[in-house]
Amino acid sequence: MVKTLQIISSKLNNTYWKLGQSPTSCTGFNYTIEEKKYSNVTCNCTFDANTVCHVVRIELKGLDLNKNLPKEFGDLPYLRVLDLSRNYINGSIPTSFGHLRLTNLIFGSIPDEISDISTLEELVLESNQLGGDLPSSLEKLTNLRRLMIFNLKEFTIDGNDLSGKIPYWIGNWTQLKRLYLQGTSMEGPIPSTISLLKNLSELLISYLSGPTPTTQFPNLEDMKMLKTLVMRNCSIIGRIPEYIGNIETLKLLDLSFNRLTGKIPDTFEEKGKERTKLDNIDVSYNNFTGPFIDSGFCPSRVNLVSVMHLQQEAQPFGAFRRISHAILENLRGERVHFQGQIYEKDSNDKAPSQFFVETSDKWAYSSTGVFIGKEKSSHVAKNTSSLIPEDVLIYQTARLAPISLKYYGLCLRKGHYKVRLYFAEIMFFNNHTFGSLGKRLFDISIQGTVVRNDFNIMEEVGGAGKGIYEDFNTTVDGSTLEIHLY
Repeated sequence: MVKTLQIISSKLNNTYWKLGQSPTSCTGFNYTIEEKKYSNVTCNCTFDANTVCHVVRIELKGLDLNKNLPKEFGDLPYLRVLDLSRNYINGSIPTSFGHLRLTNLIFGSIPDEISDISTLEELVLESNQLGGDLPSSLEKLTNLRRLMIFNLKEFTIDGNDLSGKIPYWIGNWTQLKRLYLQGTSMEGPIPSTISLLKNLSELLISYLSGPTPTTQFPNLEDMKMLKTLVMRNCSIIGRIPEYIGNIETLKLLDLSFNRLTGKIPDTFEEKGKERTKLDNIDVSYNNFTGPFIDSGFCPSRVNLVSVMHLQQEAQPFGAFRRISHAILENLRGERVHFQGQIYEKDSNDKAPSQFFVETSDKWAYSSTGVFIGKEKSSHVAKNTSSLIPEDVLIYQTARLAPISLKYYGLCLRKGHYKVRLYFAEIMFFNNHTFGSLGKRLFDISIQGTVVRNDFNIMEEVGGAGKGIYEDFNTTVDGSTLEIHLY
């Protein structure tokens, strides 16, 4: 056992294990840096009359290990849990894993041999560098309770992300409790067999790509335990079923960026109470006809911006009176003097999916999406890198939006404007650690016209912690300027 661990440690360049000489020793492996950064090895030493130990659990979390995944993990026959999350490990899951009796596997890409782990209950492949289609061999994992594939496009390398249609055989995973298929290059429609997953408490599907046909709202009526439902940008048409509002356990609903029509069900509101049943609702960017939830009851938890068809939508800010020639705004920052100008503060820190109008009526913003599993986390990024002195003030903070962030300049005079946007990557780093895996790609749209596709701050400026600005010319025909980052 110790020899196998020595090989694994050497191949991972792991300096945290202090390996003993005894072949049965199971000490010297546990080390904690902070909550999400630690090493833990758990053994069962009850074999051969308490004389032999076998490893049953290995956790190496957040240690910035950056080598290939060793095949020698497959030489630990009693291993049940392997967690290598929040590292920089490369390569795919070795075929030697196929004969393990794992119940939890957190890491890697997907070889067909993974289906041989018949005991597997949890498969977590978030924030990795996965590629290709979802293997049909996964159909065999009937004991699977939790599947998380978070292969966000921002985290892929050379465009190698999961593709192909969502397979019909996911309906075989009837024990599944959480299904995350977010930000991949997978195609729709959502298969009808998803209705068989009656034990789901969390269903998250977003950004189905390719020539995705429209699809009706899938049948989720038998999912009585749903707490989180996200079907964002899935080309769903038709009405939201009334039964969605009657799922008593449902707390978070995101159906933004679809083609939904009709009215928002009355079942979303609790009668006689000034609140919705749900903790957070985002149905923005659809084609509803109304009437709508009274978001005044809970403005920080309901986002209804752009929910109407364009032919029916009134001028959104007709009630504002003051006319402005220019707007200078420090996004989610304090009021600062920068390059001879005063930039107004943006201090709102309410819930992520919302529409917010600043008290001076000069600007507003709409934010969509929720950081799943971190609903109470801050939506403000704070700079921790070293910036050149003249850039320090303007790049200290930034507003975080999981999906879409649209700022509105209000009450502007008609005419031509120059829009200057300042950017700096203050979330990720330049070194080869887990913190460097992030890549922020987003489009920039001004007045409905896309001015930059797949804008990548780090590529534009040559690394993290460096500032850059982009200038764009635009025209305001009414009185509102829209700047959309998504």
